[in-house]
This record gives sequence, C-alpha cells and structure tokens, in this order.
Amino acid sequence: MKMTLLKFFALVGALGISASGLAQTNAAPSPASGVAPPSAAGPRIVFANPNFDFGKVDAGEVVKYDYVFTNTGDQLLEISDVRPGCGCTTAGAWDKRVEPGKTGQIAIQFNSGGYGGTVHKSITVTCNDPTKANVILGLQGTIWKAFDVSPMYAVFNLPPEGQSNQTQVVRIVSNEDQPVTLSDPTCNNAAFKTELKTVQEGKEFELRVTVSPSQASGNFSGSINLKTSSLKMPVVSLTAFATIQPLVAVNPPQISLPAGPLPNATPFTVTIQNNSTNSLVLSDPTINAPGADVQLKEIQPGRLFNLVINFPAGFQKQPNQNIEAAVNSSLSRFPAVKVPVFQPMPPPAVAAPVAVPPAAPQK
Repeated sequence: MKMTLLKFFALVGALGISASGLAQTNAAPSPASGVAPPSAAGPRIVFANPNFDFGKVDAGEVVKYDYVFTNTGDQLLEISDVRPGCGCTTAGAWDKRVEPGKTGQIAIQFNSGGYGGTVHKSITVTCNDPTKANVILGLQGTIWKAFDVSPMYAVFNLPPEGQSNQTQVVRIVSNEDQPVTLSDPTCNNAAFKTELKTVQEGKEFELRVTVSPSQASGNFSGSINLKTSSLKMPVVSLTAFATIQPLVAVNPPQISLPAGPLPNATPFTVTIQNNSTNSLVLSDPTINAPGADVQLKEIQPGRLFNLVINFPAGFQKQPNQNIEAAVNSSLSRFPAVKVPVFQPMPPPAVAAPVAVPPAAPQK
C-alpha cells in the first residue's frame, strides 16, 4: 500500500515529531564538549616545540634553549639519553622520569663560535615511548660574523722533489656597516710568506699565502693573524698547512696477520705509489717466510704497483722471527721497499689437570 507524501507528514505531525527533530534523531550523537580524549596506553612523549629557531646571533654567542615535553600516556615516561649531533651543541640537565600528564624539560646550549651563515643542528632523545623511542629535535638559526674568510684554511700538498713555490688566495670580506681596515699579516712559520691586497676599499681583501718547501721538511703548519678595526672581531686568524708527499708511498705500511695457525690461505695486497718525477722500476720481490710467496704487478707503468703476498693455510709466525716482504727499487734515494709482517702468538696451552686418586680409607 502506497502512502502519499502529504499523508506521511500528517502522520508525523500527529505523533508530535518535527522535521528538525526527525533529523536530530537520525543524526549520529556528537561527543560532549570539553571532554578530554583518553590517555594513550603506555608512556608517550610530545614536545611543545621540537624545532627551535634562535633567529640571528653574533658569532661566539652561546644559544640556550629548554625543550619542553609532556607525557600524554598513562605510564611513567623515562628519558635515558640525550645526544647532540656535534661537539658545539651540549645537553645540560634534563628530567629523566616524568609521570603521566606531567611535563619535563631538556636544556640544550649551542656555541656559535667558528660558525657563519645558516646553521642546522640536531639532538637525539632516547626514551621508553614504544611508538618513538628516538625523537630528533632541531636547532637552527643564522650566525653573523664580522668577517667571512674563504677558505678557512690554506692547504698545500707538495711533491717530494718540488722546489718551486706554491700560492693560495684567501678571500676576506667584511660584513660591518662601516668601512674597516686590516693590518699587514703576520705568520709564526717562515716557510709561509703572506701578502695582503685590497679588492674593495674598507670591504673586501685578498690574502695571498705562499709556501717555500725548501725552508721546511715533512709536514708543517703556520698561524696567520691580521689585526682589524672591527670591535666585533679585532683579529682575523687562519692556519696554513703543508704536506710534503713521500718519495714512495706504501699502503698499508705493514701487514698484520690474524692469530695463527691460519685456517685458510690468506692473500694481502700492498700498493706502492711513486710520487717522484722519475719513473720507478721495481724488481726481485721476496719474503722470508716459509711457504709464503710474493708477486709483483705493475698497474701503471713507472707509477703504481701492487705487491701481492700469499700466506698458506696453517701459517704461524715463530717466536722471535722477523718477517718482511721486500722489493728492489731503481730510485737511489729509496733503494728498496720493505713491508714488515706481524702476527700475534697463540695463547699458551693450558695443561690438563692431573687426576689425583682418592686417598685409601684408613683402617
């Protein structure tokens, strides 16, 4: 039996149900206003601000910030470790145990000395929250420096037989609003010569660092200082490093075998690099170890070689035995390449305990 729309609304009116009430009856019930959701099961860590932007600070200023967190769970929250990503950022005291619904703090400080421009740092927080045992906190901002120095170091890599000077250019730019002046540079190592040139008056400078290898040997360095008129940075300092390559580089310089006897045949490869201006000829490879053999392979003619040393299964260095692999060289300043071989001695055998027969019962 069909009911017309008019009869339907008449029936609704007779029952005392309005159209709006009918809509409310069919609608899903809404939660009561102001009722907090239930706490999550277990401990839960929620940070008010996991990423802190400290804005703009002067270089050398120490930035301090307390990260605030809340335990939104229903069990005790425990913070076991706070690990900053580098040495410039350190963690102070922090709340290690926080009850449900309570808040805690983690004190962090960042030393901006030595930094310039935009920086980003991270801190890892380890806790017993089962959903996120490691939380990464962020710290960022901009470091203002009175001078930008690029590069921060003057680094020289010198050939073993080179006697000609090498020069590197360091760019120094002032960030001060007013023009600045720089004094003549000084260096505590006579192997480095310095010269200052003005690129833009009061703003940009060029420091030329020249190394004279004939005045030094091995690896050496020097500290270079320039006095400035800036109150924020009265001295600009940088370091020059120089490394003189060895005539012949051997890598590794020695062979360390595992404790013997070796369970399997064991090969080792030693790379020999010629850094001289003359071509290198290697010959007559030897090793004074019974059962071991050595092979010489020329990878790049006159420049690069491999010395492949094979130790047999069961090999064991004897007490007071000095083992080395060697190969003759055509360079008068480096007549032979020698590679010592080391192997730890096996631990001394432990004697089996002697069984003592039980004493005969006394009569």
